[in-house]
Amino acid sequence: MVAERYKTAFTLYPYEPVVAAQGGAVTRHPVVIIGGGPVGLALALDLGRRGTPALVLDDHEGAGLGSKAICFAKRTLDIATRLGAGAPMLEKGVVWNVGKVFYGDGKLFEFDLLPEEGHRNPAFINLQQPYFEKYLVDAIRVAQAQGAPIEIRGRNRVTSVTPATDRTTLEIETPDGPYRLEADWVVACDGARSPTRDMLGLSFDGRVFEDNFLIADVRMKADFPTERWFWFEPPFENAGQSALLHKQPDDIWRIDFQLGWDIDREAELEPDRIRARVDAMLSSQTGAVPEYSLEWTSIYTFQCRRMEHFRHGRIFFAGDSAHQVSPFGARGANSGVQDAENLAWKLDLVAKGQVSDTLLDTYASERAFAADENILNSSRATDFMTPKTEISQIFRNAVLDLAAHAPFARPLVNSGRLSVPCVYDGFPLFGEDALGGPDRTRPGSACCDAPVEDGFLLDHLDGRFTLLALGGDAPEVAADEGVDLHVVHLPRVSRELRDRYLGDAPSAIYLIRPDQHVVARWPEFDHARVREALEQSLGRTLT
Repeated sequence: MVAERYKTAFTLYPYEPVVAAQGGAVTRHPVVIIGGGPVGLALALDLGRRGTPALVLDDHEGAGLGSKAICFAKRTLDIATRLGAGAPMLEKGVVWNVGKVFYGDGKLFEFDLLPEEGHRNPAFINLQQPYFEKYLVDAIRVAQAQGAPIEIRGRNRVTSVTPATDRTTLEIETPDGPYRLEADWVVACDGARSPTRDMLGLSFDGRVFEDNFLIADVRMKADFPTERWFWFEPPFENAGQSALLHKQPDDIWRIDFQLGWDIDREAELEPDRIRARVDAMLSSQTGAVPEYSLEWTSIYTFQCRRMEHFRHGRIFFAGDSAHQVSPFGARGANSGVQDAENLAWKLDLVAKGQVSDTLLDTYASERAFAADENILNSSRATDFMTPKTEISQIFRNAVLDLAAHAPFARPLVNSGRLSVPCVYDGFPLFGEDALGGPDRTRPGSACCDAPVEDGFLLDHLDGRFTLLALGGDAPEVAADEGVDLHVVHLPRVSRELRDRYLGDAPSAIYLIRPDQHVVARWPEFDHARVREALEQSLGRTLT
């Protein structure tokens, strides 16, 4: 029997009995994804839209109750837009670009994460994770209706994973009993406590931070602006060393309180005790306590750690199963969705036999680099927010004192460096920068958006290898062996496009990967150099 470990907010993929193969044969699948959270669903949707069959196995029938991840960054929204799920997320989510940092009862400064115009998506939206998952499943249903080979099986719990050189065998428990299947490739997206990782006896090393934080999702009508508010040494009673306030859809407000390390978890989760903290916070900001209800509460002790390797033969790990960070900076789910995007196009090409599976090693190396970057930023934020030594406390408080009136000190204030896409500087799949254009669009970087005559640039980067020609003449490109190279020519260049991609150059050629990262760029089209960069980006030059 598949017991429920938590309540679900939505039933998205109700259980259906599995139809056994004729003669009792074991069915083999090209890609099996373990876990139907944001990462597993995004991966399945991306693969299915490319035509590679993907089977998702989840031990529940939908998204878990509680907001959990709420901050989804622009890069994640750009990916969701490409996958056909971005519009409802943006419509439902609370858009914000501005954050404010307080020290005690005084404001230190505020910041704008997207001060420029010309982007389809904002810097961030706040959207409860169950909605994020629901909109991905909605997009999967649309894709399925259009022929995408995606299947989701709810209440299918993987109980055994047996790897071999040419396949992986999985044992699965369902309400109607167990069954077995085989997979060419398996991707474990089953969270920080990954059962798959445990079944394979793989380590998950890192650092546990000695602190606990209380999450309270509060439903209320309030006049707070749609901004991220963070307090060091909050002025309200029993708030601890820090507190955080975010607005979510449906009049839900997320409040985080730092509780310290040595606490009685059960006592701290008593509703009256939580209400006392919330009352103190709200009254300090409004002079009164508005009517509210507690919708969801939890205490978390966070960790920063990762697996040593994200690939183990034919099994991959993505999202929290591969790496875990503190919630400060919204780097968890956002990084996981970028894992999925990085892996999807590579796995698709390998599954179709178009490239060698050595290309899949670059998923592990690129995303391990991204994980290390996120862990570093997350650890620094946590150390600044919760100093553990006297000298660290002195430094932190000195920086906060300076930041109120000295702008040079403000970059040192770390309340969580917010999620941005990783730049793969110097990695093997990326080529030359013969243009020397703007730094933000150098090889290895994720393409930034810009307005074009018929909408936005990222709408033209649709998941294929793209040769982007800005100004000049349209290049004539011969098809690669089995790889579709999409040519986009924009003869008239907007001011924003020029600032972000051309700089002082009159024209440019960009080769862009399916995950919208820049491979190489040149001042003009050269067939041989483009061909060489394409071969490099496909891993065909790897030794």
